[in-house]
Amino acid sequence: MTLSALQIILLILVAAEINLDRRGLSLTHARPAIVGFLCGLILGDMNSGLYIGGTFTLMSLGVAAIGGSSVPDYGVATIIACAFAKTTGQGPEVGITIGLPVGMLGVQMDVLYKICNSFIAQKAQKYANEKQFTKMYRILYLCPVMVAVFMSLPTAIALTAGAPLVQMILDVLPAWVTGGLSVAGKLLPGLGIAMLLHYMPAKKYFNYILIGFVMSAYLGMPVLGIALLGLALAYMFYIGNEQKATVGFAGGLEDE
Repeated sequence: MTLSALQIILLILVAAEINLDRRGLSLTHARPAIVGFLCGLILGDMNSGLYIGGTFTLMSLGVAAIGGSSVPDYGVATIIACAFAKTTGQGPEVGITIGLPVGMLGVQMDVLYKICNSFIAQKAQKYANEKQFTKMYRILYLCPVMVAVFMSLPTAIALTAGAPLVQMILDVLPAWVTGGLSVAGKLLPGLGIAMLLHYMPAKKYFNYILIGFVMSAYLGMPVLGIALLGLALAYMFYIGNEQKATVGFAGGLEDE
């Protein structure tokens, strides 16, 4: 199945907009889960969109571009994965394995647009020193344009030129290779959870993790129910710490 021109244009616009949001207003709709929802609406495959978006959300939790560092673009990876899952018919697992390298390419594109924007900033500084503020404001508008162009470029290339190539490769690959890709795609959510636990104080709160696992694996409780129970336990833990801090402070005053 091939994507229509309108679908390709909309996906490219989503790739440009989510990266502008990440570096601008930060309305959080650049999160892979939201991107997956938007791709599901555009492609008419909401199940795959939410599955892929949720998987990349797990992989992106705990990953932040601190101090100007560059990180993989999981939003673009979600777009590519949803598009290839739809066009190839191989399922979201294969789509994820194809979309992830494109997301990794976002690291290089992020570096390139920062290099270009540094020249724009230098030019704007020159205009500011010369008190040509109108020119300074005008040239600064090029910065978000560079973000949109550089970060949507991998999406445009993959959607316009990559789909036939990927489909041709999948047609000639033996079944055991595509099966391996499917298995690898199913392992990625587990990898995302492992990455998340690596950045969290899992050892300190292991009992809560174990409770959630038992409720999901053995009691069959829905994820929403487990999340609400976790919220209640977190609030109880927070209140307990607040009371301990209040008692300790009061005791200190009495000692004085």
